[in-house]
Amino acid sequence: MKRKEILNRLIGEVTNFLLEDNPLRLVVSLHQEDDGAHLSFFDDRKRTEEELESIRTSLNPKHTRPELAGYYGMMAGHDTSWKARLNLIGWQIKGASVKNNDSGLQIDFWLGSDAFNPDHFTIEKED
Repeated sequence: MKRKEILNRLIGEVTNFLLEDNPLRLVVSLHQEDDGAHLSFFDDRKRTEEELESIRTSLNPKHTRPELAGYYGMMAGHDTSWKARLNLIGWQIKGASVKNNDSGLQIDFWLGSDAFNPDHFTIEKED
């Protein structure tokens, strides 16, 4: 699957997830390099710590399978629960951070080869 198709699917899935809470503001930021990409999503809806942890767990599974991104994307469909759909995203990315910032939710995630260093693309380090 081409990078553009993967990015389109991931951006679409995460923005659909965020739009479920009807935010007044939603921003998507993409930074690409030859060997990877950093995606950031911001909205104006703060989540509880329980909600944040659930999203973190879904987006950071113990095992990833990026080679199956196309298969997972086709499998998800539109009637699958959001938790299951976030799990499918988590299997395709290198890692994710999820937190509330000053104005709402912030989700960052990284895609790339084994040589890709996500530290070069982190907007703000978590403590």
